[in-house]
Parts: sequence; structure tokens; C-alpha cells
Amino acid sequence: MSRFQMGLAGGCVAAWIATGVYAADAPAPPETFPRFVVPENNAAMESLRALFWEHYSRRPGPAATLWDEWTTHSLLWPAEEAADPHDTRRERFRRALAGRIMDTEGYVATHQHGSIAHQQGWPFPFWAQGGEGAWGWHFSLANVPAGWHGTQERTQEGWTPDGAEDQGIADGAWRLRLTRANATVQTPPLNIDVMQAPFLQLRWSATGLGRAQPYVEWIAADAPDYSPQRRMYFEPIESVNIVYTMIPMYRHPAWTGRITGLRIGFGNPAAGAEVGVQAFFTQYDTRHNVNNPAFIAGCLNYFRWTRDLDFLRGQIQRMRMALRWLMVDCRGEAEKCIVTPFPGHDGRGGVERTTDGGKVLHAGHGIGNNYWDLLPFGRRDAYATMLYYHALREMADLERTLARHPEWNLPGGPLRFDPDRLDAHAAEVKAANTQFWNPQTQRFTLGIDDDGRQWDYGFTFMNLEAIAYGYATDEQARAILNWIAGDRIVDGDTAQGADIYRWRFAPRSTTKRNIEYYGWFWNNPESIPWGNQVQDGGAVLGFSYHDLRARLRTRGPDDTWARLKEILTWYDEVQAAGGPRAYYADGKRGTLQGAGTPGGLGIDAEFVESVLVPQIMLYGFAGFEPTAEGCRVHPCLPADWPELTITRIALHDLVVTLRVSPAQIELRRESGRPHEPFRVVLPDGFARVTYLNKSGDVVRTQRVSSPDGVNVVWDDATAVRFVTAAGREPSQ
Repeated sequence: MSRFQMGLAGGCVAAWIATGVYAADAPAPPETFPRFVVPENNAAMESLRALFWEHYSRRPGPAATLWDEWTTHSLLWPAEEAADPHDTRRERFRRALAGRIMDTEGYVATHQHGSIAHQQGWPFPFWAQGGEGAWGWHFSLANVPAGWHGTQERTQEGWTPDGAEDQGIADGAWRLRLTRANATVQTPPLNIDVMQAPFLQLRWSATGLGRAQPYVEWIAADAPDYSPQRRMYFEPIESVNIVYTMIPMYRHPAWTGRITGLRIGFGNPAAGAEVGVQAFFTQYDTRHNVNNPAFIAGCLNYFRWTRDLDFLRGQIQRMRMALRWLMVDCRGEAEKCIVTPFPGHDGRGGVERTTDGGKVLHAGHGIGNNYWDLLPFGRRDAYATMLYYHALREMADLERTLARHPEWNLPGGPLRFDPDRLDAHAAEVKAANTQFWNPQTQRFTLGIDDDGRQWDYGFTFMNLEAIAYGYATDEQARAILNWIAGDRIVDGDTAQGADIYRWRFAPRSTTKRNIEYYGWFWNNPESIPWGNQVQDGGAVLGFSYHDLRARLRTRGPDDTWARLKEILTWYDEVQAAGGPRAYYADGKRGTLQGAGTPGGLGIDAEFVESVLVPQIMLYGFAGFEPTAEGCRVHPCLPADWPELTITRIALHDLVVTLRVSPAQIELRRESGRPHEPFRVVLPDGFARVTYLNKSGDVVRTQRVSSPDGVNVVWDDATAVRFVTAAGREPSQ
């Protein structure tokens, strides 16, 4: 699900992952799909519902880890009719989140598609995209997707087995029978730059190794003999299937300079083992620092919507480990920001432009950290820091919830966090955001590289998310929105004023032309016109959600509704033309990316996050938030909306309809019954709660007295209505 067409230093590969596109004759949403109802706005609400269904129906479950927050935020609340109760969206998310790989240090894997890059990271860059200092040898490319290797299969010519019998290449691997203890196999001469080889990856199978202690040894120009002083051990295996073993060579102090040869020692205690070597190659560190906060948020969203205690029992310590990894390994606690620990993630650009108009490529530098995978971001990473701030606040809320419920019998122990300390640290992180603030342009940059430099191309995605998550101060938020809305002109920007919304459905991802700040593997950006690349003046539909949330937080509901209406006008035109593929077919309105084409506009195909946009109705205007104990409701309606109703919300074991107005909040139970106390947290000003039966008759009324919320006891009541002091009671 990458965002680019790969321009390789040593060739060119185009690879795309399509997950579905709009169809001109797409079916209408089923009757059971949620509705948004606003009086006098039926057409707009039906368009929004259609947009929601279009993306909801194309995404049956989880994507890669970095989407965990966005997809759980969007896909878990509609009460769908599942043909198989054991394969609902909730179940698919449960399995995916519980199955996220976490290493022993607490890093959460990316779970993207296959390639020859780091198996717990992003599928590029990989060694074939490197310079002469990268190296690889593939006896078989089985199970590597076409377009994601950039190399060819090779024979074993030049390799030297010692204590191993060459049995030829068969069944996708070079087969060896180990004929004595401590057998080895040596590569042909090579020339590896360790900057391009923080890892080695061995793809292999083995049976009969016993208590082996396998290792890699290396030689260099100034150290021509293999020696235990230049040795890195790795785990043995016992598998007839190919296992991908990643060896962190960068952790060895002698892994320096230029490497001229490698030797695999199997460390076998006796003869007789059977080994298959499928491939052996250098590997960049393509791990992402945003996986951990995305995993934490995804788990929290799932738990809040489902109240699945067994799920949380299995994940709470993993969530704590994921946060501690950010605090310790990424130095979040000490530095008040995320300092990316991975080799090659130095924030420096990988393309240097010389004074004579040429280019120097710095292979191994400028590797990305997140969704925006062409951009290096900083060693001190502003985007990851924003998500870290959000994760701290979310975990503080969860730890407080757990403290209120000892009966849940969930793990505590030394990994448990003090929620007050998490909140205090979050405040420290927010106060330190000035390190990423450009006082000249009045907006956030992407971070600070290893040379102390910051890069500013008008990254709207970073700035709008910073507002949406509360990382930006109120003053910063106003400055950002004044710029993006066109009320404030930033000198030197390519897009200014109304042109920032050139693509109508979203602001441009960046507002200043960028032909220099990328990883080395994207080294010809000037060949693509401004706006025809998603990360250089293009736009992504899904992140209009952060624009809407930022506007609601800063400019209020009327401004937010005006922006949403502009999006819906665009959507109606697109649908009338037969969908985005037809609407943008001639390229005059912009170029689409995805489903086999590169371009500047991310709407369908791999753009999973498009489903975010309609969520402004539930989480924004209705102000609804699920909690483990019930829900919070804090409406924020435009002035010309008398009320808003949202149907078929699946919350815990209930299906409810929510209706909000300035004076009333009503939750109507359509099905299900809570098995535990159900607490509703309200905004200030609500004085009474009234219970109604199926016929709409009042069952009983009670006063609202606790600022912490109201415990709703449903009994036989079908609806509960919360009324402000000025609100009218329902008729008897």
C-alpha cells in the first residue's frame, strides 16, 4: 500500500497494491447501515451515507498496523448484519490486534505486504534500490511479489561450502547436507557498505541442527581473516519451511567500513542436518516508529466499542510495553519527543543537489517512518511525537478506568503506569512542541535531522492532525488554520490562498514544491508535475477528517459544516460522472493514484483511510465517544441544525440510536441489554434524565447530580433522554 512509483537508483520498478476501486454502479447502502439524519438536509446526509458505505464496504477488516487507529475508529461502530457470527468485523479486528507481532523490546511490527525489505517494517527500500554498497543473493524468489525485489535468481556458483555437501537448488532453495560439526558456507567476494547493511537477512530452512548456535562472520580489507571477533550469532531453527531471520549487524561494534566477505556458520554440534538457503542479503532498517501508538490506539478503540475484557486481559501488558518502548527506546520520556532509534532514519535527505545541477545520492539515508513513506522526517520526529502525545493521554485514561474496576481482574505489576504521571508527561511533550514550530511560517515542520536542520514544505497533514489530537496550542491552531484556509499567505509557498484547496475534497498535502527532501530511492521528483504526486502538492481524501476535526476544535461547527458541504458537492459530481476513475480519467481535473496508476490524488484503491471522513458526524458534531463503562456525549451542532440523529450504533452489547439537540440527548436501545452498569458522561448543563418505554411513555425521571456521569439502569426502558435545565420534558 505504498504511496509512490518507485524510481530506483539501479533501474525502475512500478508496483501497486489495489484493494478495490469505486464502481459506477456501486450498490446502495443496505437498510441496516447507519443513517445520519438532519432535518432539511436529507440530500447531503444521503450523500455522506453513500460515501461512508462506499469505503466501509470495500474494507472488510484491518489493514497494516499504522492504520489501526483510523480503521478501528471508523469500522467498529456500525451495527452490521454478519452472515457468520464468528467472522464479524469485530472478530477480524480482535484477531488482527491480538496477532500483531511485538519483538522482545516492545516494537510492534508493520504487517505490510511481502517484499525483501525488513520483515517487521515497510516493504521498501530494499537492497536492490541501493548503491554499490548493497548486496544480495537469491537462489529463489518464491513468495516475493513481482515488483518488490528488483533482482534475479542466481545459482550457487562462487559459494564455498566447508563441511557441507552441495545437493543443488531444489524446491525454492539451495540444499546442503552438513557432513561434519560446525559446517560453514562462504559467499563469493563482495563489497558491502555497512551504512546500507544495518541488517542481514537469511531466508532458510533447517532440520536436525540440534542445539546449534549459528552465526555470521565477516572479513574486511583491513581484516582479511574470519575471526570470532567479527561474529554475530542468531537463533537456530527447526523447520522444513523457509524462515526469514533478520540479523541486526549494526549492533556489533566491529561492523564498520567496507565488508568484503561473509560466512554463515551453522554452529551445528554434529553431522547430519539438512539446510536450505533461499536467500542471503543486506537489508535496510524499514521499521516505523508510528506502529506502537497506532497499535495502542487501535486496541483502545476496540476495547471501548466492545468492552471485551478477555481481549484487554491479553493485550494490556503488550500495550504498556508498546508505550514503554516509545518512552525508553525512542527517548520520549527523556527528550520530550520521539528520537527515532533506527539506522538510516536520520532525517537527512537522500538526494543532494550539486551547484552544477547534478545529484549525489546518499543511499541508506532518509528512510521514512510512517504513511508518508517517501519523506525522511526527522531523527527528532514531530509526527511521531504528536502520536506519542496522543498515546500518553489515551493510556492515562485507560489506567484510570482500570483502577476504578478491580473486579475486572486485569494484570497490573511493574508495567502498570501512574495515570497522573502520564498526563503530566503528556503536558511536558506538548510544551516542548516549539522545537518543531517554524516561527517564520507559523506551522509545524516534520522534525529535526541529525544535522540540526528542519524542513518545511507546508505539511498540512502534520499540522491538521496536531490540532485534531490537541498537540497544537490554541494559538498555534489558529495560525495553522488561517494559513490552510487561505486567510494568511506564507511567502514562498507554491500554493497559496484558495489554491490550497485546488482538489476540493481536501487541502493539498503540502503547499510548497519539494524536489529535494526525499529518501535516495525517490530521486527524480522534478519529473512529476506539481500536484501529480500525493506527497508533493497532491491530496488524500481521508485526511479531510483531520481538517474537519481541526476546524470544529478551532473555528466551530458552522465553519466545519461549510467545509463538509464542499466535500459532498464534490462527491455528488464524482458519483454523477461514474465514480473517481471516470471523473479523473482525462487527467484534466487531477490524476488518481492506486489500482495500477501513479498520481496525485488518493481516494480509492489502497487509500483505506478514506472511510474516516464521515466519522465527523459521530465523533465531531454528535460528540460521541465510546468508553469501557458506556459513553461520553458532548454535541457541537451547527446553528442551522435543530438536531442530529445517528442510527445503528453498536456499543458493547447494545445497538442504539443517538439523537442530540442543544437541549436534549437521547439514546434509544434498539436491541441488546447491558450486563453491567452503563455510565453516560454529559456536558455541563444537563439536569434530568427521563426513561421512556417502547411506546414513548415516561417510565421514571431522575436528577443528574454527578459531574462524572449518570449510571443508566435500563430495566425495561427503551430510551433514556437527558435534558438541560431549560429543556422541556417529553409529553406524558
